[in-house]
Formats: sequence, C-alpha cells, structure tokens
Amino acid sequence: MNQANKYVKRTVTDLIVDSAIFIGFLVATAPRFSGLAIHEWLGIAFGAAIITHLLLHWSWIVGISKRFFSKVQGQARLNYVLNALLFIDVTIIIVTGLLISEVALPLFGLRFPRDGMWLWIHRTTSDAAVLLIGLHVALHWSWIVKTLKRLVVTPPFSRPGRTALNLTPAQAQKEPQS
Repeated sequence: MNQANKYVKRTVTDLIVDSAIFIGFLVATAPRFSGLAIHEWLGIAFGAAIITHLLLHWSWIVGISKRFFSKVQGQARLNYVLNALLFIDVTIIIVTGLLISEVALPLFGLRFPRDGMWLWIHRTTSDAAVLLIGLHVALHWSWIVKTLKRLVVTPPFSRPGRTALNLTPAQAQKEPQS
C-alpha cells in the first residue's frame, strides 16, 4: 500500500472514530432524552472510543510529550494541554459514571453506595467536557472542514492521476494529528 493510500485510510478512520465519539457524547449529554440505560451504555462505549482515539494518535502524543518544553509550535502545545485536560475530565466522568451507575453495572451485580458527591462531580465534569470538547472541535475545525470537503466533494481516487485527498505524500505527512 503506498503512502497516499495509507493516508486516506488513516484519515477516514480518524474521521469515523472522532465523529462517533462526538455524536455519542452529544447523545450521552442528554440522559433525559435518551434514557438512563442508553446514557450509561453510551458512556461505557465512549470510554472505549476514547481509548481507541488515544491509540490512533499515540505517536503524536509521544512525539509532543518528548518535545513539549523545547521545539513545539504554539498550536501543538495548546492542543496537547487541551487534550490532557480532556483526558483528565473524561476519565473523571467515566469513573464517577460507573460509581453512580443504576443500570449497566447493576446488570452485572455491581452496586456502589449512592453518594450525592459522585453525582455532583459527574455532572460538573460533564459540563466542563462540553466546553473542552467545543474548544477541541474549534481547534481542529479547519482539518474537519478540509477533510470532509476532500472526502465528500472530491472523493479520493475519483479522478485518475490524483493522489489521495489531493495531497502528495510529503503534504500528507504535514497534516495535523489528534
């Protein structure tokens, strides 16, 4: 598989996983509309999707981590800090969600004592996640629009002689990650 094909496959995978995470998060933020069972199971799936997202971008995470205090562009540093805050926030949301679970975990015989503090932390960090995810999407908005245009308006390989997403392999390597 050539570099351009790998780039298209990776970009499509990123877009699908990221879109699923975003849509799942939007549905999960409204348990009154989706119901508690869907809210809890989406939360568990959200945790798995976040792990998938992190694994897909692991090389970026390691690379920026190594260079964070030296040669890193401002936007990459901002993205890294925002992602770290999101990771901490989402981890707290998932852990507190499991602790207050009324449907998913009791199905497996796991029940934790009800504590209003865990519910308050869960709601507060969920509200913070809405802001952080909004900032994350805003920071990546140009990539989202550019990628959707390339995949939907001009699908890859739709015209003979074109490279994947209309990029050369060198240009593909310069595309932002995570």
